[in-house]
This record gives sequence, C-alpha cells and structure tokens, in this order.
Amino acid sequence: MGEKSLDAAARLEAYDAFAADVRGELEATKARMGELSATGKVKTATYRQLFATRIALKEIDARLRERGL
Repeated sequence: MGEKSLDAAARLEAYDAFAADVRGELEATKARMGELSATGKVKTATYRQLFATRIALKEIDARLRERGL
C-alpha cells in the first residue's frame, strides 16, 4: 500500500546505503562500548543495551555479507 516500486539499480543503491548505515552504527556502538568498558561501566543498563544492539547489528551485517552486500 503506497509503496513506490524501485528499479533494480535503485534497489541495489538502497541496499548498499542500508548496509553502510548498519556498519556505521555497528562501529559507533563498538566505540561507545569501548568507552564505557574503559571507565569500568560494563554493568550499566546502557552497556547492556549497547551489547544487545551490537549483537543484532552483527547478525544483520553477517546476513548482508552472505549476500554480497
């Protein structure tokens, strides 16, 4: 409903942008976790949320890589 159809090139460009966003967010998450870890804050709620986010992003990244994206 209301979705625009994209041609193959536009779809690939959209997937490439999505993959780049996922990888950027994954790196930012790892960096933030590193900052918290360096200050001994690995038992905080924020760290645990980042940990869960990192796992989800790693899974998405792995699936994208399996498909050559």
